Amino acid sequence: MNSQPEPQTDAARPGRRVLAVIPARGGSKGVPAKNLAAVGGAPLVARAARACRGAGLVTHVVVSTDDPAIAAAARGAGAEVVLRPADIAGDTATSEAAVLHALDAHEATHGAVVDAVLLVQCTSPFLTSEDVDGVAAAVVEDGADTAHTVAPFHGFVWREDARNAAVGVNHDKSFRPRRQDRPQDFLETGAAYAMDAAGFRKAGHRFFGRTALVVTDPARVLEIDDPHDLARARALAPLLDPRAATGALPTRDDIDAVVIDFDGTQTDDRVLIDSEGRELVAVHRGDGLGIAALRKAGLKLLILSTEENAVVAARARKLRIPVLHGVDRKDLALKQWCEEQGVAPERVLYAGNDVNDLSCLALVGWPVAVANAHDTVRGAARAVTTVPGGEGAIREIAAWILGPSLTLIPTP
Repeated sequence: MNSQPEPQTDAARPGRRVLAVIPARGGSKGVPAKNLAAVGGAPLVARAARACRGAGLVTHVVVSTDDPAIAAAARGAGAEVVLRPADIAGDTATSEAAVLHALDAHEATHGAVVDAVLLVQCTSPFLTSEDVDGVAAAVVEDGADTAHTVAPFHGFVWREDARNAAVGVNHDKSFRPRRQDRPQDFLETGAAYAMDAAGFRKAGHRFFGRTALVVTDPARVLEIDDPHDLARARALAPLLDPRAATGALPTRDDIDAVVIDFDGTQTDDRVLIDSEGRELVAVHRGDGLGIAALRKAGLKLLILSTEENAVVAARARKLRIPVLHGVDRKDLALKQWCEEQGVAPERVLYAGNDVNDLSCLALVGWPVAVANAHDTVRGAARAVTTVPGGEGAIREIAAWILGPSLTLIPTP
């Protein structure tokens, strides 16, 4: 087992240990590398870890994984890591098996008994710390044996019988009462579960004894099982994530590196070609000022472009920053650059404008689109500039990070 110092304690409840376990194996068939997929600028495993760490009743957060990249992302989000053995890391392994293993490993490492254990799923990206606290409180404060998150459900459920005839499951099809006249149904969200630790060991499953229901916001209920679910989550993140909802923008405390696309991001996406086939583009002087300020502030900078063009290289020399151009797989190039520079992808801002930027936007903590970006790119972005590419968008991004005045230095 690999671990790091305990990230969180509950001083108000000395001796009470509440362990949140996030199962996150590396294999995924529906969505490859699903637990590392970025939603709202952060990998799913990091979102789950942060929700748990923000819960007041949770004292320790552990990610159970067999994947080194997931382990690194978990540690970056402040979680401990338990390396899961192969026999409980396959397609048929249960979440309960992962939780029991993590529970044993945690207690063995820390020499302390866990009072309540939580199962938290990465695949519910809009889980909140309040949801986590809700299930934890039901067990550690209200005396329930188990608890899980649910959402109010008012639909009529149908099933086909052996004759392929439709039958009502939660209603008599001959009588359709009004919603307010029917008993309240609840849909299990699959996001968070809490169990008395001793009872869980004995039962071996997450539902035993008295189970409490913790009602959550139905608007946040989404489980990612396939690429369409992931696309929906990325589109909803700007609306549902607290930071995005309040219009929060990255600051110097959030960012270690800025990576910028060229065509359409530093230019207006137009190309002028003279009679000899030479290409000319227009750039914005304000962008040069912003990039110079970012460089002076100590941020690592890179221009990353699929176009192999002398114009791109010339602009990079003018700005005195490195460039990678003529790159077919921008995401692979970005990963390698981050590793070489020792920069965590979560602390990278990537600015782009078109669909060939999507793979990079999914890798970083701060995916940014310029104002005139393709709609798909805007939907994948955590923040969008107010001005288009080629008209000072990079200067605007620099102002987010450093403040509107920047440092007064010569314009490149």
